[in-house]
Amino acid sequence: METIKSKTTSILVLICGGLLLMGLVSCKSNGVGNLSLADTSGESNNTFENPILPGYYPDPSICRVGEDYYLVNSTFAYFPGVPIFHSTDLVNWNQIGHVLNRPEQIDLEGLGISRGIFAPTIQYHEGRFYMITTLVGKRGNFLVTAEDPAGPWSNPIWLPQVNGIDPSLFFDENGHSYIVYNSDPPNNEPLYNGHRSIKLIRFDKESLQTKGEARVIVNGGVDLSKKPVWIEGPHLFKNGDYYYLCAAEGGTSVNHSQVIFRTKQLDEPFVPWENNPILTQRHLDPNRENPVSATGHADLVQTQNGDWWAVFLGTRPYDNKDSYNIGRETFLAPVEWNEDHWPVINPDHEAVQYNYPVPDLPKGEVKDFPKSGSFTISDKFNSKELKPYWVFIRVPQEKWYKLDGKGLHLNLRPETAGGTSTPSYIGRRQQHIRGEVETAMEFTPKKTGEKAGLLFFQNETHHFFFGKSISEEGDKVIGLYQSDSYGNLNSIEEHPVGSSEKVYLRVEFNKGIYEFLYKMKGKDTWRTLATFREGEFLSSRVAGGFVGVTIGPYATSTLQPSTNAALFKHFIYKGY
Repeated sequence: METIKSKTTSILVLICGGLLLMGLVSCKSNGVGNLSLADTSGESNNTFENPILPGYYPDPSICRVGEDYYLVNSTFAYFPGVPIFHSTDLVNWNQIGHVLNRPEQIDLEGLGISRGIFAPTIQYHEGRFYMITTLVGKRGNFLVTAEDPAGPWSNPIWLPQVNGIDPSLFFDENGHSYIVYNSDPPNNEPLYNGHRSIKLIRFDKESLQTKGEARVIVNGGVDLSKKPVWIEGPHLFKNGDYYYLCAAEGGTSVNHSQVIFRTKQLDEPFVPWENNPILTQRHLDPNRENPVSATGHADLVQTQNGDWWAVFLGTRPYDNKDSYNIGRETFLAPVEWNEDHWPVINPDHEAVQYNYPVPDLPKGEVKDFPKSGSFTISDKFNSKELKPYWVFIRVPQEKWYKLDGKGLHLNLRPETAGGTSTPSYIGRRQQHIRGEVETAMEFTPKKTGEKAGLLFFQNETHHFFFGKSISEEGDKVIGLYQSDSYGNLNSIEEHPVGSSEKVYLRVEFNKGIYEFLYKMKGKDTWRTLATFREGEFLSSRVAGGFVGVTIGPYATSTLQPSTNAALFKHFIYKGY
């Protein structure tokens, strides 16, 4: 296997180490799992690393309140929903909670993993925070409010007149408020596949409901004659004499882009910039080294110092076929306004950079857990509550896990990762292209169908399970299993392990290669169960959808009732 300790990385480490001894360079990650050489005499100590939130953190929305910045992301059918982060420098982010963290706030039962919460946006106005979003596959658009961004947030206020997705609030300086959103084309008559529109409707901040009729402010996109597709993710803001509408166009894959319109009066037509898009990577060579692709769905923010920055989603494919397993991630780049008062994202470069000079803001600090760069996180499950980076698939309707100071206990339940309810699974995002995970587990399967171990989950039909079970012949085994198009697990490799209860599991991943290793209690030698070289199976390109891989402890009795349980003693995630 071309492991994370590859020859290329080893050579770079030796080179970097030698130059370090001479005091010529510093070594740092370039955000894609390789080492890069940085000149310490330049700006290397004053740069930040993209993505600022690696892994499955798509559709970022940002707002500033004084000297504080708040950011939220889409979560689709994961729970808790909509993580909320706080920063003072736009680079170092601390998670202060989830906006949707109570079962009564959100119903995800029966939804596929890429349905649910789409494109939340966050705004602040006159002492109140607003998060507005779409629950796709259920009741549609709603908003919640809070006085403290850490919560509690209200129960949903539904917005039945907002027929579409990706709503965003705008509070005008004249006291009026609006919701702008993606909707059907005029008269609900599409001229081509992907023909959408952006609509604007008044919003009453007292009743928290819409007023009057919505009107189309963008039909199709920048140039209707060119049949632009999937205009979405709109944000409305004012700067100087103009109202600006910033939106995504082209779909969220390789043709993704960000475009800009403006008007001096909201009842007048929005005019697109003649040099749109203001951000895209679709024209760049897919064979370029360490590409950032699919950039768009941006939100802009002005700092207290008057500078402008954009957060946006992007992907890091590991081959020229646009394969990426870890989902769409949050990037940060500077914004400059040209002499004609149009904003441009990433103005000094054609390609999105992995490193930019830090914003001119007081340096912040990550106080909760690392999120970017190379890092290790170890959880011994000895706290009273799960760490905020753990998530469930859909909303648990019963308490099937327990933290008792000895570890994480998972009840084996009939629900599986291939279904559309909530399996006994607690996962965290895979945030690196190269890395490894490890767990120690105590579990003895008692009958066919009982399984416990690690799950690598992209969606219901694209996941791996690695752990203990009973073979068709009745032997206790360590096995690797792959889901099929029905969500059922099929064996790739199984090794008998006898009656030993405790097992250590490790998975090393490198691009599309996953190596599965195990060892039993009292034995120090890791054994390779299997090396799976077709990891593109977990990529968004193959699996489809809008999420990324999550990894974590999983237990199931595969459609049969069970009283059995598995105990996980620790979970270690390392990303390079």
